[in-house]
Amino acid sequence: MSESKPPTPTPGDTYKGWLFKWTNYIKGYQRRWFVLSNGLLSYYRTQAEMGHTCRGTINLATANIAVEDSCNFVISNGGAQTYHLKANSEVERQRWITALELAKAKAVDMQANSDDSGDECPAVPPTSGQGGGCRNSEVQSTLRTLNSKVEDLTTCNDLIVKHGSALQRSLSELEAIRVGGDMGEKIRQVTERATLFRITSNAMINACRDFLSLAQTHSKRWQKALQVERDQRIRLEETLEQLAKQHNHLERAFRGATVLPSSFSNPALGSKGGASGKGDASDEDDDNEFFDAMEDPAEFITVPADPKYHKRSGSNVSGLSSEIGMDDQSVNFDELSLASNPESPQPLELEPVRQRRTRIPDKPNYYLNLWSIMKNCIGKELSKIPMPVNFNEPLSMLQRLSEDLEYYELLDKASKCQSSLEQMCYVAAFTVSSYSTTVHRTGKPFNPLLGETFELDRLRECGYRSLCEQVSHHPPAAAHHAFSEKGWSLRQEITLASKFRGKYLSIMPLGSIQCLFDKSNNHYSWKKVTTTVHNIIVGKLWIDQSGEIDVVNHRTGDRCHLKFAPYSYFSRDVPRKVTGVVTDKEGKAHYVLSGTWDEKMEFSRVMQSSKGENGTEGKQRTVYQTLKAKEIWTKNPLPEGADNMYFFSSLALTLNEPEDGVAPTDSRRRPDQRLMEDGRWDEANAEKQRLEEKQRTTRREREREAVKAASSPEEGAHQDNYQALWFEKLDDPVSGEVLHVYKGGYWEAKDHGSWDICPDIF
Repeated sequence: MSESKPPTPTPGDTYKGWLFKWTNYIKGYQRRWFVLSNGLLSYYRTQAEMGHTCRGTINLATANIAVEDSCNFVISNGGAQTYHLKANSEVERQRWITALELAKAKAVDMQANSDDSGDECPAVPPTSGQGGGCRNSEVQSTLRTLNSKVEDLTTCNDLIVKHGSALQRSLSELEAIRVGGDMGEKIRQVTERATLFRITSNAMINACRDFLSLAQTHSKRWQKALQVERDQRIRLEETLEQLAKQHNHLERAFRGATVLPSSFSNPALGSKGGASGKGDASDEDDDNEFFDAMEDPAEFITVPADPKYHKRSGSNVSGLSSEIGMDDQSVNFDELSLASNPESPQPLELEPVRQRRTRIPDKPNYYLNLWSIMKNCIGKELSKIPMPVNFNEPLSMLQRLSEDLEYYELLDKASKCQSSLEQMCYVAAFTVSSYSTTVHRTGKPFNPLLGETFELDRLRECGYRSLCEQVSHHPPAAAHHAFSEKGWSLRQEITLASKFRGKYLSIMPLGSIQCLFDKSNNHYSWKKVTTTVHNIIVGKLWIDQSGEIDVVNHRTGDRCHLKFAPYSYFSRDVPRKVTGVVTDKEGKAHYVLSGTWDEKMEFSRVMQSSKGENGTEGKQRTVYQTLKAKEIWTKNPLPEGADNMYFFSSLALTLNEPEDGVAPTDSRRRPDQRLMEDGRWDEANAEKQRLEEKQRTTRREREREAVKAASSPEEGAHQDNYQALWFEKLDDPVSGEVLHVYKGGYWEAKDHGSWDICPDIF
């Protein structure tokens, strides 16, 4: 190599140089230009690329540095990124190792300093509702100390003025008297007052010294903390700029890519293609650099069952246990039984059913740069970020929660099932169907105000009623209860935890959903998967659902394991794929479900199962022999012009429609949401700020009342004595948690028009 040797690294220097980086099995090690700066190691194809195209970056604060041999070393941050690097010589490798270790130590130290901005704060994790109470309590304590010192200085100043005036008078009197008997008395008074003045002056000097020392100490600490924050912000902005460039480069590479090399997905390449091999997610191939994970192999495969099973099932003389559930024609039989059931709602009504609206005003074309707001919110809780309505949709989170009932017919059918395993299929399909409305809904719903409610009364049209209430503000939590005349009820308490990660936004619903059936006493529960909003920095926003769900029947032990596959550019599978297997308490599979969460789900009955061939990771996959798949759920088409109406479904268009008789706390009465729906976004933003300030004022009043009611100020400092109106906290025997459960009274209050207990939140 003709390049001159780089200088010996020193702490704080920017270190640059050529290294060889492992790319893939076709090209092996490739020469790349590496730059170490501000605790970040970045690399480029050439030095000329430094101004516009970064090929990859790794944060040394969380990275591990390992030496493999005389020239090779590895940098990894725990699996997401791994760089296999090679230097020209052992000396050059040692220079890089030294520079990397120094940069890592400095990055860890700066991170620790930024996390330790309050040394005097007790090391107790902040409870929900405090929102950074550790740092706030330290600042408040410091301000109280400084205020007490200022009060001491004021007192000393008053005393100095008082005693100084007295001393001045004594001196004047001393000059006026004649030498005689009064001389000794006057001198004694002057001496006494001079002593008082000296004592007071010394106290003033000491108080000034204490105040100055305290102010200097805290000033240094605050300046250090401020400098750390500035350095962190600079590093973060540089990282985000590199991420944006990488994202643009990846999009261009993907649009220009045609066919991947066959070796990219060839399992015969051996262990090097695994998660710990050198073909990691940051490697490049020719002009394309792929950051997407390898396709996750399926846990099972399905094949058509032997024809004898079809014949036996069709003749209904199979002799199979009734617990296995429906045969190949049972879906049609079930639909016929539902249609002919005298308990089912008849198409003719004595009273005309209300005509719901089918349109809302078109969404205005207001442009606002989302990145200009979100770039200051890295790592923060989304519910605590003040967002303008430009990024919202004119529905609250309570209304979005009620949208889970769009495909209530699945629960109606489930309530008619004789077999618990068959019923599980419908409950699992209902679980998947709740995500179908989110595929194009990139708008953020309004955060409900504490005490806000939303009712969805579809008793006459659909046979069910639903009620949601915001039962907590920090953390934000909503309780939901729905019941149907068809013999089922649904309840859930959901808390949304959301984090902005720079390139994407993760929304993690916390809490469980429970469904109960009156006839069979079957009790089901499940949790929601993670929702991810991509392309926050550049590009068009899009939403993905990923994760796993276990739907459990707590009475019988039946279980359905659903897997939501994350979207991948390079997957050969259909996007947004969902698969599931229904098993009994013994673990025997009875049904297989497959489909997509944005279109439809099918199920097929398992006739036989066996262990098949090994997958790409050496795991043995199960082979299920199944009957012909039947469609169990399909998504309703969106109304005409939905792209101009926030991609609302037919049900979503009716949720914010004004209705008479609803509670004064109902989301339909929220003024900022109504203004946004009408297209008056500037007024909506002003109204939103007013409501949020009103809510903060109300919360402070409750906290003051809690402090007064508490035995000590410390006990009531962070208490909020808010009690939900229509829900009460009960121990849940299924989850073992304390949940808000509907206690009754809402629909009776609506029938009587009695809303006296409702607070004024709007």
